[in-house]
Amino acid sequence: MFPWRERLILPLMRIYAKSALRVFWEQGYFDAEGPLRTWYSVAKTSVWTSPADVKRRYPNASILKNNRVVFNIKGNRYRLLVEIHYDKQRLFIRFVGTHEDYDRIDMEKI
Repeated sequence: MFPWRERLILPLMRIYAKSALRVFWEQGYFDAEGPLRTWYSVAKTSVWTSPADVKRRYPNASILKNNRVVFNIKGNRYRLLVEIHYDKQRLFIRFVGTHEDYDRIDMEKI
């Protein structure tokens, strides 16, 4: 009923391993910098209490088991895999890379 109350009760999202984003675009994927910075800005000011909240903001995100979410970055050219602890508003970056690199990882182990 009062969406602003949600922000007063829960803290904003805290993101761990932000440096992984910077390291990625500095490795030569300079075109990912803008989209990753935008994603980071949105995520850090969000209050996501469930996968449905993530899907409302990012309809193309893929919800996986174990609270993992895959975001398509720059028109699905890059992938960002995160683990979200909704109850504590904590988000852990697990992987950022090209679509091809993503296809080679085991999402449950990374």
